[in-house]
Amino acid sequence: MTTRLHEDGLVRCSWAGTDPLYVKYHDTEWGVEVRGNNAMFERLSLEGFQAGLSWITILKRRDGFRSAFHDFEIDKVASMADAEGEALMLNDGIIRNRAKIRSTIKNAQLCQQLDLTELLWSFAPISGEGKSSSPRAVSEESTAMSKSLRKLGFGFVGPTTMHALMQAVGMFNEHQVECFRRSQLP
Repeated sequence: MTTRLHEDGLVRCSWAGTDPLYVKYHDTEWGVEVRGNNAMFERLSLEGFQAGLSWITILKRRDGFRSAFHDFEIDKVASMADAEGEALMLNDGIIRNRAKIRSTIKNAQLCQQLDLTELLWSFAPISGEGKSSSPRAVSEESTAMSKSLRKLGFGFVGPTTMHALMQAVGMFNEHQVECFRRSQLP
């Protein structure tokens, strides 16, 4: 991964591109610590929908996902009936993938029985060990997280997807060394 100098004079990770939505996400969300079960459930769900797609595709539909999945309130998503899940296959505001929709509902049901934030953060590296000058697609921690979640019955939680989640919610600071955000985050 490399960096890119933007018109505003800031150097950013090159993956942020030039789309204003992507740049804003890079600057204000990616790598910022997230806590709270509903917030973590949203990130977990969106990363699952992203599997096989670009992140900008998900960002452009995030409002649609929030509307379709009751702002990712775990109890509301967990109580979605099969018919409501099937109806989402007609919703062009989201990624219409039946397996991912069903998995999101099932994952919400599983989340009702645990503290998702506590569980996910238990896989975070010890403070200071999460900085890497070369972002990875997978890590020991994301592999362990994936195995644990799969054992509990969660879907769309592969090691690469979980590493992306860990980067996004601030468990790893993998902004490029030259990126202005690198020094602003722990």
